[in-house]
Amino acid sequence: MSNASGEYGEMGWIIGGVITGSMRRSCCSIALLTVFAAFANAELPPVGTELVALEGIRGPDRFFVRYRAADKEYYSGGSWSRRIDLNLRADETFPGPYILPLEYHRTEPWADIPADAFPVQVLPVEYWNALKARLFDAVLPSEPQTGIVVTFNQDDYFLWREPDHSIGSLPLRERPEGFRISAILSVADLVSSGRPLTENFLTEQSIADRRVVFNTGDTGVYSLPFLYVNLDLGIAAFARVEPEPGRKIAEPPVVPVTQTVGHLARSHLTAMAVRPLSSLQRLLFVVGDTVTTPPKPGTTGGLPSGPVPPLARVSGMDLGAWELYLDEFTGRPSSTGTLDYLVDGDEFFPRLIDSIEQAQKSIHMRTYIFDNDDFAAFIGELLKERAAAGIEVKVLLDGLGTIISTAEKQKSLPSDYQAPDSVRLFLESESDVSVRQAPNPWLTGDHVKSTIVDGEVAFVGGMNIAREYRYDWHDMMVEIRGPIVWEIRSEFDDSWIHAGFLGDLGWFLHKLRREEQPLAVAGYPIRLLHTRPAKSEIFEVQREAMRRAQQYIYVENAYFTDDVLLQELIRARYRGVDVRVIVPMVTDRGPLTRDNALAANTMLEHGIRVFIYPGMSHVKAAVFDGWACLGSANFDRLSLKINREMNVATPHAPAVQRLIEEVFDADFDRSPELLEPFPERWSDHLVEVLGDYIF
Repeated sequence: MSNASGEYGEMGWIIGGVITGSMRRSCCSIALLTVFAAFANAELPPVGTELVALEGIRGPDRFFVRYRAADKEYYSGGSWSRRIDLNLRADETFPGPYILPLEYHRTEPWADIPADAFPVQVLPVEYWNALKARLFDAVLPSEPQTGIVVTFNQDDYFLWREPDHSIGSLPLRERPEGFRISAILSVADLVSSGRPLTENFLTEQSIADRRVVFNTGDTGVYSLPFLYVNLDLGIAAFARVEPEPGRKIAEPPVVPVTQTVGHLARSHLTAMAVRPLSSLQRLLFVVGDTVTTPPKPGTTGGLPSGPVPPLARVSGMDLGAWELYLDEFTGRPSSTGTLDYLVDGDEFFPRLIDSIEQAQKSIHMRTYIFDNDDFAAFIGELLKERAAAGIEVKVLLDGLGTIISTAEKQKSLPSDYQAPDSVRLFLESESDVSVRQAPNPWLTGDHVKSTIVDGEVAFVGGMNIAREYRYDWHDMMVEIRGPIVWEIRSEFDDSWIHAGFLGDLGWFLHKLRREEQPLAVAGYPIRLLHTRPAKSEIFEVQREAMRRAQQYIYVENAYFTDDVLLQELIRARYRGVDVRVIVPMVTDRGPLTRDNALAANTMLEHGIRVFIYPGMSHVKAAVFDGWACLGSANFDRLSLKINREMNVATPHAPAVQRLIEEVFDADFDRSPELLEPFPERWSDHLVEVLGDYIF
């Protein structure tokens, strides 16, 4: 079973059943609710009873487990073939751990075991406990009141070592007071530690078989009572106890049309009263940009022709001169600070939750989407708790982005979850949280995602507050510290004041009393770049970077519809620049949007290397000859010309190299390279023209 969809949060086969009893979660996805015909005559063991494996058999397509529960023997099993390719080579990388449902429970022996099936040695729970302790000795810190965060079954857990050397584990939100997080470990980290330790353990126990089944002692619905390990292939798979079939996923409430209509009415009618200047500015700019931008400039007009030249063996652009140009172009010098990349929800959200829980003074969150799903509600409840504790909590939502998102169907929502109709009312109800909705005059939006805690640490990037960002999508945020945080906080304050009842006047008065910016002394150069009405810094600066690049350009973006930037990439390639672009196979607009497909074909035709990320990648990052730019902006008209956006940029070589290694190199490796063009339809080009104005 592929875990790319994020339906089952991964913790790694190292962790397995260690958190017995504390990891129960009454949620299930559509994938888990498949009705197996074998259940028709099933006799399920009592809930909460420990299942003790007595016999394990592995066939070419199915597995079989005979176990004892409450002094009664049961025959169970499930399918390998739909979930794991056991014919892969031993040197290939496996994405596991896998979770294989026990598809039936019978008291009658099997009658259909394949002739080529073979037995697998079963090990008692004592062996698992001993191995588990050894595994955690390798990853848990020895310092007192210190632990690590891991993810399992879509929950974040805090694990620590007790004074008696036992292992403590609680959901991250219930972390013991005074304990700090020393690391957030990825599944890759855990698996890389676990495989050699398991091999050594089995050798010490004189177990020659490299394919074994551990009893874990885990109990209850969704428990993981058995762990299959194949050391030759590096596979680990948990068998999971499924609930009775037949439950249906709950449909999220449809957002009333009146919410959208009411918000748009307020955005235009009220805006003219309290935000007359900014509303008029937005209208004039949107109309002017639409009129002056030709319907389709043509992606190949005026471009070089002929054979694509080989890569040039030259030095990159002069970053010192580039930074001086940026100072002059933006009208402000760069600030300083430090950047830590948080890739995917597994890395970002535990850090965000920890920062929120540790806040001493303030939490200021600005997001395009604050959804009404179960994970967003969890974040909302946490913010309400912190506000009740006396922390100043402000949440600035893009009104239209949030309202529309709540209408979208979430396939993996818990079946019994009841979503609130209004996110704003949910956050404000019986709460000290201050909430404002950014207006959307002329359908413009605030697409920035930033959270500032205590004015000292900021998180900026592409992730909204929603379930898909936590579990399903590939995305990135960056944790920022240092003087640059002052600028991010100032941006929040400006937008917060402007969204208030004084509107333009409040914003103007706020500007008059702005505090002095701290001296830029800590860290390395970092600057903010913006898209605002009539100010397209992110577009202009990246276009100029493409023109100046001499060595390489790496781009990863979910929405590639801007023809001007596409042309610049092609021109760069004909100068001998190594241009590589990553676009996702799947977006929230459907499988490989036609705009992306046409752009990919054009790039391929002109020698640009195109990589197709296998799933949904929402990452928005680029590197130009050692200068990195990343944040919230897509490569489309809304992000580059219309909406409010914020990117961060740096020429600092170690920070840029870490971005290349942690994001680009990793995604180049996991993304198949496009070697022949996608099929095109006549309607694709019509969709592309409309897409330049709609998206």
